[in-house]
Amino acid sequence: MGFLNGSKLIVGYDMGNKYCQISYALSAGGNVETISQVAGSEAYNIPAVLCKRIGTNQWHYGREALRQASEQEGILVENLWELALDGELVVIEGESYDPVSLLALFFKKSLGLLAQVGQPDKFAALMITCPVLDRRTLEVLYDMVDSIHLKRDRVMFQSHGESYYSYMLRQPEELWVYMSVLFDYRGDTIRVYRMECNRRTVPIAVFIETKEYEAFPGEDVCDARERDRAFGRIVEKECKDGRIRSIYLVGDGFAGDWMSGSLRSLCQGRRVFQGNNLFGKGACCGMQERLEPCEAGKNHVFLGKDKLKSNIGMEVLHRGENTYCLLLGAGVNWYEARQTADFYIQEGNELTLTVNPLMGKDVRQEKILLENFPGTIARLRIHLFLEEEDCLVVEVEDLGFGELRTSSGRVWKRTIRI
Repeated sequence: MGFLNGSKLIVGYDMGNKYCQISYALSAGGNVETISQVAGSEAYNIPAVLCKRIGTNQWHYGREALRQASEQEGILVENLWELALDGELVVIEGESYDPVSLLALFFKKSLGLLAQVGQPDKFAALMITCPVLDRRTLEVLYDMVDSIHLKRDRVMFQSHGESYYSYMLRQPEELWVYMSVLFDYRGDTIRVYRMECNRRTVPIAVFIETKEYEAFPGEDVCDARERDRAFGRIVEKECKDGRIRSIYLVGDGFAGDWMSGSLRSLCQGRRVFQGNNLFGKGACCGMQERLEPCEAGKNHVFLGKDKLKSNIGMEVLHRGENTYCLLLGAGVNWYEARQTADFYIQEGNELTLTVNPLMGKDVRQEKILLENFPGTIARLRIHLFLEEEDCLVVEVEDLGFGELRTSSGRVWKRTIRI
């Protein structure tokens, strides 16, 4: 991935339903900062809202949108992310609007904040992060990017879990050498991310387990003492492991001075950090890692839910010797994992793929039967991609063998659970 017109501005964008954040770095190895809407403060949250001025086609976003709506100058559109995922048209003043187009409008306008540090349309690369990456999420993100004419090869996506991992890669290793835990408290939910390294693998495999809690169900959240005790019970449950080296508290739910008891428990033998821009900074770190891997990144592989967790290859004859050919490597995003390769088959009508999981499972062989194949020498083209994080699709095409045998045009397809 090259830089655009010499620009080295690398951007991390945390896409949320209530607010978004923008972080940036001026180079692949530079420090990551977060844009504040108020100079000299940590006003990182950009309200994820639009406001359409009444009777006109003028749109405002963020804080200005909230101000106009409060003064009854326009119609406020909230929950842009959820609206886009739902896909239902949004009706404003009798006119229907595509929700993805509204999200794209907010996205484009908010990127204008990059004018504080450079030209908003002259960035090298952009990483967008959100809580979960599934098929519908990816559809919305790709449609949003396409609608504002950003080049796909300069935009990538990763989950909050991977942004946490990307952020930690560039922190002192003693903070995460065995285990680290992040609590994300926003709205009525506390999401827990537990990051653990398996140092018995090469490269070292890093896993993140996620869990969600309702924010103190059945209790008065306005009562600081009850709130503190309820969070303390979650801390006790999630932080029993003595290998935890660091704990991160992110989200507006941790604002205020209500955590006196639970904070003491958190700090027992561990370092605790609090803030609300880790995911956006982690997205920027993730793009830096794609452009120029740090030393820790060369020795670790992240195996989150949206990652391919197995090496997939096949044995081939190369220059007279049996050689293992890696086709798909563990650690890539499942939706980016694809490979096409040509090879020759000398006899038979069967191919064998080797699936080597990095999570302690046994290596296995998956045979692909080429039904009605003549069994003579031929050139084949194999194409691999994933339909879901655990669903590998293998397509094999008969290309014939020059003038000796024309292609039959046949394509064999098999789906493998991995």
